[in-house]
Amino acid sequence: MLRYLARRLLIMIPTLFFTSAIIFTVINLPPSDYFSNYVAEIQAQGEKADTSRIDFLKKEYGFDKPPVQRYFLWVAGLLHGDYGYSFEYQLPVRDVVGDRLYLTMLVSFSTIIFTWLVAFPIGIYSATHQYSWADYGLTTLGLLGLAIPHFLLALLFMYFANSWFGLSIGGLMDPRYLNAPMSWDKLRSILAHLWIPVIIIGTAGTGAMIRSVRANLLEELQKQYVTTARAKGLHPFRTLMKYPFRLAMNFFISDIGSILPSVVSGAELVAIVLSLQTTGPLLVHALQTQDMYLAGSFLMFLATLTIVGVLISDIALAFLDPRIRLQGGSR
Repeated sequence: MLRYLARRLLIMIPTLFFTSAIIFTVINLPPSDYFSNYVAEIQAQGEKADTSRIDFLKKEYGFDKPPVQRYFLWVAGLLHGDYGYSFEYQLPVRDVVGDRLYLTMLVSFSTIIFTWLVAFPIGIYSATHQYSWADYGLTTLGLLGLAIPHFLLALLFMYFANSWFGLSIGGLMDPRYLNAPMSWDKLRSILAHLWIPVIIIGTAGTGAMIRSVRANLLEELQKQYVTTARAKGLHPFRTLMKYPFRLAMNFFISDIGSILPSVVSGAELVAIVLSLQTTGPLLVHALQTQDMYLAGSFLMFLATLTIVGVLISDIALAFLDPRIRLQGGSR
């Protein structure tokens, strides 16, 4: 195990290096940059841009240097914990992300817990009552959850809340708490607004997980070791949970690599529609305005979480399923 961990950690170094190179290249592919867009926007409004400030920022952050040199300056800053400067918000990237990261993690973790609490019991029931009316009904609900896009469901929520109850839903807190420090009143406001995005974002994930749990559990229940356990008189619940359900969770454990970055990035379209104060709209806006350090550092953080998540899922699978080994070969 120690050799495996050491090898995987060593592999992560060149992987992150090439990932950072790809991110930097893609962000710099457009012919213009943030400063060119900013000057064009100011001139379109009939105003005069402060060229001295722009020239200072270009020199300060190496935009007067070749792209290769700027890339290594950016990577060196990341290694020292300096994520760069957001030109759009005129703040360090760390300060711009700030509270948005914690709010995003709160929304995402709540959505994941909601998905597990709903999907696992329904998936188990559907698998153990295959082809029953309840199975057909729950499967239909799962398919509806998969078919309806997040942003459309958010728009429907907003429309019916306004037309039926006269409520304006959106945001993660009352407007008066937007720039206020964290307090008990602000926390209560966040919790009061939290359930709407959790239900909307979790709907599609719940539908997908119901189908995955049902399909994997049905496959395990048809195997001979389950028939043997039943023939020996093992309790039905113990027969179900001891091995079939445990092995049916392989897909869930292997998906940790995608869960971790989604916890940080959040559902971007839903966040934009509902005006959520999360990192999703921040990333989209940074890519649109070519705010290089904000977008690049955020994407690099997501890539790191993906790689770490894959490593965690591989280790967890080895402990969960005795048929899986960390390396090839037979005993």
